[in-house]
Amino acid sequence: MSLVARHLEANGLPTVIVGSAFDIVEYCGVPRFLFTDFPLGNPCGPPWRQDLQRKIAEQALDLVRDADVSRTTRKSDVLWPSDDDWHPRYGRVKPEDVERLRALGEERRRKHSEARKPG
Repeated sequence: MSLVARHLEANGLPTVIVGSAFDIVEYCGVPRFLFTDFPLGNPCGPPWRQDLQRKIAEQALDLVRDADVSRTTRKSDVLWPSDDDWHPRYGRVKPEDVERLRALGEERRRKHSEARKPG
């Protein structure tokens, strides 16, 4: 999406990316980026939380209106609605799952390699 945003901007259509992968989106150099500190895949908040989603959409539109320089990043002030912090659990692999996940990864790589062979 970052590259699409850059292409659209180059052709006169203002864009804003709403996302949670700060380092990746910043590296791509999008014109406007609203960062939400949420789990990946949930840049506008949890499902069914229209109040939070609306607030984030409003912040994105404000960024389109207010940004006066290219590569403007703004951090949303909307917090993930939870009594506990999701950060420590995100991406954690339980010790009992390590071997199963390793085997799945090896199988995926094997299938990918087979699919790439000619003929």
